[in-house]
Amino acid sequence: MTRNKKKRVSNTIFYVVLIAILLILLFPFIIMLSVSLKTTAETIGFPPTIIPKSFTLEHFEDIFNSNIFPFLKYFKNSLYIAVVTSAVVVFLGILGGYALAKLRFKGRTVINEIFFFVYMFSGILLIVPLYKLLAAMGLRNTHEAVIICMVIQTLPTAIYMTRSFFETIPDELEEAGRVDGLSRLGIIFRIVVPLSISGLISVFVYAFMIAWNDVLFASIFLDSPDKMTITIGLNSLFNTPDYIWGRMMAASLVSSLPIVIMYGISQSLIKGGRTDGGVKG
Repeated sequence: MTRNKKKRVSNTIFYVVLIAILLILLFPFIIMLSVSLKTTAETIGFPPTIIPKSFTLEHFEDIFNSNIFPFLKYFKNSLYIAVVTSAVVVFLGILGGYALAKLRFKGRTVINEIFFFVYMFSGILLIVPLYKLLAAMGLRNTHEAVIICMVIQTLPTAIYMTRSFFETIPDELEEAGRVDGLSRLGIIFRIVVPLSISGLISVFVYAFMIAWNDVLFASIFLDSPDKMTITIGLNSLFNTPDYIWGRMMAASLVSSLPIVIMYGISQSLIKGGRTDGGVKG
């Protein structure tokens, strides 16, 4: 067998295996889409079908009907919590990551070594002290309470990630900034941050995904139906007379769109070279 033939066979096997893995991974989403487009009768019919016999958008129309399911309200609540959490985490991650990457201070090595100590404790163990603390501050049943919990949950990883990005930036660029009269904050936000935009996008997407998918803290701190997030709202739909599989699948698909869209945009920005912050000359 010639070398070119071996290469073709190897590539064929690789792509066949890759397609098979993709089909396995995408199968749950295919089923969700199929059920969301079926009529209620066909959804519970036997034998089950993957391709609907008759397509309908009824379930998608129902989830946007506030009399059936306040999807838009839950969606807006989740979006607010996720965006604010991500913005705060990125900002604090920039400051913390820069301090650990570029500054020299007593205890810096110890902090780096025990950075993930917080993850030794499950989130459920932090519920009682956090609940008492935030309730004493008057933040019970508020979105801000969930945001604080999400920041606590994601900030250690965010700082670790930003520190790794900042360590790759040459010190000579900072020295040039000092020569130009920039302050420490000026160096951070005018030199270091532009050179690390791709990494900061990754941090933002990471924090957004964790906050968007949160169930634990939202279920503990939010009591009012008008303040529920999409994850809690979908769970509550199981216990209502309006619950049917088609609506659940339609709501689940639409609620996953922000993550898919954000991931796609971040990948296109990074691969398209529009995140480059290098200095020419």
